[in-house]
Amino acid sequence: MRSPPSGQWQNPDPLRAAGSLTAPNWVFQGSVSPSPEEQRVLERKLKKERKKEARRRLREAGIAAAPSPAVKRSGAALALEYLCSWAQKREDWRFQKTRQTWLLLHMYDRDQVPDEHFPALLAYLEGLRGRARELTVQKAEALMRELDEAGAGALPPGGTQRARQVLQLLS
Repeated sequence: MRSPPSGQWQNPDPLRAAGSLTAPNWVFQGSVSPSPEEQRVLERKLKKERKKEARRRLREAGIAAAPSPAVKRSGAALALEYLCSWAQKREDWRFQKTRQTWLLLHMYDRDQVPDEHFPALLAYLEGLRGRARELTVQKAEALMRELDEAGAGALPPGGTQRARQVLQLLS
């Protein structure tokens, strides 16, 4: 905003509450209405002041104004929902790299990806392309080598069978 010469500011109504969205409390004499950007800035300030005042009134009335905690769903739930969406409603499904990454990192763990979801995951893996496919094959091969060297306890329960299935599918 422009800064007028000192002494030329006029307060049209000093008792007016800070609730007007059409004009600022202080108006330069003879000036035109504020620009759209100035109007947006003013509206944001007034909205913030109104919220602050409402919280103050609630606090004075003794009502706790604590916001309700947002329910955060786990990465596992979101990734499994993503996989089910891919399997059941492909026209509505959208690729999400974070969900795919989670699935690829946890696919050998039966606790994270239950057995009932694994066939859908295998079908999903068939469509895997590029670097993600290469890395998945490399990781499965490394897990199988590790299993051969270390014994049965190297993978999570059921991970051996899953690693074999992934290798057979992608190789």
